[in-house]
Amino acid sequence: MRKLLRKQGFAPTEIVTDHLRSYGAAFRALGVSAQHIQGKRKNNRAESSHLPTRRRERRMQGFRSPGAAQRFLSAHAAVYNTFNLCRHLVSAKTHRRLRSEAIVVWRSAAGVTA
Repeated sequence: MRKLLRKQGFAPTEIVTDHLRSYGAAFRALGVSAQHIQGKRKNNRAESSHLPTRRRERRMQGFRSPGAAQRFLSAHAAVYNTFNLCRHLVSAKTHRRLRSEAIVVWRSAAGVTA
């Protein structure tokens, strides 16, 4: 949390989280003066952004160590961003072009020759 707040460059006026109790304790320990808003679906954008990571973690039945999690996440972010497209925002022609470019990037990264 400390790293996240430092990277923002400014103090937030409100922080939205779920009902996890450790957030409140962390904010008190850090001396965060922002309003802490908790709600069941108030932070869906933030929760949805790392849903693929959680889904993969469940499939792997957790990570054995923080190092294993870090290795997975560093590779997962690059691969996920390459292949994840907002399909409803692009035409079919553009979608096909982006998919073929993603496959080329993947093959070059994986060392696969066609």
